[in-house]
Amino acid sequence: MKEELTTCLGDRLAGCTEACGELNVTVLPEHLLAAARLLRDQAALSFTFLSDLTGVDCGGDEFEVVYHLLSITHRSRVRIKVRIPRGAELPSVTGVWPAANWHEREAYDLLGITFAGHPDLKRILTPDGFSGHPLRKEYPLGGEK
Repeated sequence: MKEELTTCLGDRLAGCTEACGELNVTVLPEHLLAAARLLRDQAALSFTFLSDLTGVDCGGDEFEVVYHLLSITHRSRVRIKVRIPRGAELPSVTGVWPAANWHEREAYDLLGITFAGHPDLKRILTPDGFSGHPLRKEYPLGGEK
């Protein structure tokens, strides 16, 4: 599977490693949509199911967004990792995998990661008027006064 990935993604691929029998693919933000479409549409890959998307606060000024994909046809999994600076937008993959809708909204609400082109990017877990993003630990630590 690693050979197929490196061949199909070509120069869109920033890195490819294997851990615990699963592939981890790193792409640059500007290549995310093209890489996602290739991973879904190439018959040799067929990663048609997005099982999860999560955001990771890497500390400092960076986030990493991790997409967990499954190819039911080939019974294989792959992770796509994309690093972005804090405050930067990442293109939405809801047009490639509709299941990303909820996951992108969750990453937006809890970490403040913005997805350009998302059809309905709004908070879903925190109450209206909530200030900050819970997983960034920006909320006030004291009670109301």
